[in-house]
Amino acid sequence: MTQTVAVLGTGKIGEALLSGMIRAGWHPANLLVTARRSERAAELHTRYGVDAVTNAEAAKRADTLILAVKPQDMGTLLDELAPHLTNDRLVISAAAGIPSSFIEARLASGTPVVRVMPNTPVLVDEGMSVISAGSHATPDHLAHTEEIFGGVGKTLRVPESQQDAATALSGSGPAYFYYLVEAMTDAGILLGLPRAQAYDLIVQSAIGAAVMLRDSGEHPVKLREAVMSPAGTTISAIRELENHGVRAALIAALEAARDRSRELASGNS
Repeated sequence: MTQTVAVLGTGKIGEALLSGMIRAGWHPANLLVTARRSERAAELHTRYGVDAVTNAEAAKRADTLILAVKPQDMGTLLDELAPHLTNDRLVISAAAGIPSSFIEARLASGTPVVRVMPNTPVLVDEGMSVISAGSHATPDHLAHTEEIFGGVGKTLRVPESQQDAATALSGSGPAYFYYLVEAMTDAGILLGLPRAQAYDLIVQSAIGAAVMLRDSGEHPVKLREAVMSPAGTTISAIRELENHGVRAALIAALEAARDRSRELASGNS
């Protein structure tokens, strides 16, 4: 934690990483931030005690640079960094759909790049960040990346060829659960419950189910069967889900998300 780390493009995800690093023991003196708006930079400096700098200064001072900009802004950012960045710096990309080869081609030859796909629960320290090594990244670079992103949740290493699948599952995954909660809340209202009560029942059920999945080590089928009794309410509901093809629809939806991630990675908007 004695290295200097710069977060470039400190929006919600970037700020979540910054605050997570500080909670994990990083000293603000070893952290830099950049922001498009000067008032945003001043806000981060006041809130966290970190230096707000330009992208060029971050490239000169930082040992590790975390690129947390929107995918469409990545090319411009790399053009700005390239004249100041030597290949002994680690570059971590948290931009969706941008392959490491795109970044490597625009920086000094041999620059180590690690690609990360975090998801929005990093905002509450329950994120899932999928990490892949670029052509020049070493196990030490991956470990350093895990140290950073581990402060805001769990990390998982995968080959970069699996990043599109991981994006479909965990990167977009929270939205699927929000969609399900929305639908179940509407169902609760239809069944006669006030919206607030239906929402509380569903959210706490979702939290409890997630904790059981994480901590029990049991297969989800076994946990589901523990809820179902013969000719009971749960099996009646599951039968309707199967009749309406919910399982097949979920598989098709994730395939569509994976395919769209591939399109974005290839430069097709």
